[in-house]
Amino acid sequence: MVSQNVKMILIASLALILVGCSGVTSGINSSEPSDRSDIILATTTSTQDSGLLDFLIPIFHEKSEYIVKTIAVGTGKALKMAEEGNADVLLVHAPAAEKELMDAGFGDERFLLMHNDFVIVGPKNDPAMVDDLVSPDEALLRIGDSESSFVSRGDDSGTHKKELDLWAAANIVPAGGWYLESGQGMGATLRIASEKSAYALVDRGTFLANRETLDLEVVIEGHPSLLNVYHVIVVNPEKWPNVNYDGAIAFATFLISDEIQKLIEEFGVEQFGQPLFTPDAGKSESELGLD
Repeated sequence: MVSQNVKMILIASLALILVGCSGVTSGINSSEPSDRSDIILATTTSTQDSGLLDFLIPIFHEKSEYIVKTIAVGTGKALKMAEEGNADVLLVHAPAAEKELMDAGFGDERFLLMHNDFVIVGPKNDPAMVDDLVSPDEALLRIGDSESSFVSRGDDSGTHKKELDLWAAANIVPAGGWYLESGQGMGATLRIASEKSAYALVDRGTFLANRETLDLEVVIEGHPSLLNVYHVIVVNPEKWPNVNYDGAIAFATFLISDEIQKLIEEFGVEQFGQPLFTPDAGKSESELGLD
């Protein structure tokens, strides 16, 4: 079996050959092979709301001349776009669901990219009195028992999937007037939580990027169950021949390159005093406890 490092080198070499390619834009989910200059990126809203993609995509365009068309949706919707042939490459953060996509044959390559963590945020008066706790399970149990307001994304995103896992670990089925579903992205969900003096689960990067506009603070952080891992997935052209495989490989290889991993490591430090993401390209899944 070819090692992961060797495989990444081979893909990187291919991307360098392909990176200057361009072509005529056509419908993405047709049965004809692709020759397009645009790349459809389906991504979680956290990478958009944090400002990371606004920073990286212009660099990629300058290096490759590909045009990245970003569709920021929940991870569940992004994975669905891959299944339906409506995306070329994904940037998502729901490992279990990602593995199901790969097992079904809709993903051709999947690379570990970066991680940050989830935090539970809430109003400064902390009505459920959770800021003295460490475990998110205990915190959610206290929030549920006190029926303190909680705003969920409710959109099958990676954050929503993680939230439901945490409620299940706390043996709570959240329901009632205290539990609100925004059906929106992370930024909008945070604004609603702030307006309603409610708790919410959020990735740290998006919270830091929006912190100054919110009347919320971190009340639970640092627990191993709050790890938030991102992968980049190239959609399988054998399922959808019109996928821009060349462009998707070039974009994935760009993200896992040493140069861009360094930029990811530094992103947010100057503005927030800490990085919003930790680069992980080249690491094994087991190093992050994902096996």
